[in-house]
Amino acid sequence: MAGPGALYSDFTGLQKLKLQARESQATARTEVARQFESLFIAQMLKSMRAASGGNGLLDSNKSLFYRDMYDQQIATEMARSRGVGMAEVIERQLGGKPEGGSSQGKQVSDYRTSPLWRNGGALIPGLAAAARGDRVITNNTPAELGDSREDFLRALWPHAEQAARELGVAPEALLAQAALETGWGRHIMPGPGGQPSYNLFGIKADRSWDGQLVHTSTVEYKDGVALKTRAAFRAYGSYTESFTDYVEFLKANPRYQRALAAASDPEAFVEELQRAGYATDPAYAAKLKRILGSEDLSQVRAELKGASSRPI
Repeated sequence: MAGPGALYSDFTGLQKLKLQARESQATARTEVARQFESLFIAQMLKSMRAASGGNGLLDSNKSLFYRDMYDQQIATEMARSRGVGMAEVIERQLGGKPEGGSSQGKQVSDYRTSPLWRNGGALIPGLAAAARGDRVITNNTPAELGDSREDFLRALWPHAEQAARELGVAPEALLAQAALETGWGRHIMPGPGGQPSYNLFGIKADRSWDGQLVHTSTVEYKDGVALKTRAAFRAYGSYTESFTDYVEFLKANPRYQRALAAASDPEAFVEELQRAGYATDPAYAAKLKRILGSEDLSQVRAELKGASSRPI
């Protein structure tokens, strides 16, 4: 019998446990149930990773390998402790009769109507949303941005529409930029006192800025190489202030005049932003174009374009 610290994240190890369970070993049944539960949790963690929008700029195959190993260990430890309520169900199916427990007398249909993350104790916050493929709200993400990319776009559409009229650009171009700069709202920089900075466009705080600011780590590209550095960024009191400052920032800087001149064409607009040096990422315009052509943006654009709503 494997010790309590063994990690059975592969199906070979699980097969051995199943054979032991068939020999009517109660301890083997319990271990089988826990390990199947750990596989379930591992898949949920994988869904969370997939919902993050991509790997980090400095990630490598080696770092991702070790990250996956770490996730497997988290899944095992969670299953060995309180778990999520699935182990008891599995143990019953294997012929065991666990004493007590919230799953006593429950059928599969009960778990369809009341999901495991509500039945079985403390999963990682946001795990249910990640399983649906939705965006997981982090501590510094304002709740009014919702739980999905569509919610993010709907919440900010009236701000983008108003700013777009002043710049002569399509509102979706501004939304695409806000989505890229903030990771669809998941990575809005925390401002003073732990509140959101509402900086949707990654505008740095230079000497001309006399408002609040926040210092945070960022990635800059030099000669095509990504370098992690620390910089000061502008902080605002609302989304309205962020969009207003973005408009003023573009209009006040002569280097963005070509971008404003091309504002009627969203793709040309973002290309000119990159040529003017808005961001050091050599793929900045390409990333913005992918968002512009995304199904999420197309759906919300068709739903809200021309509709009037009050900014939050």
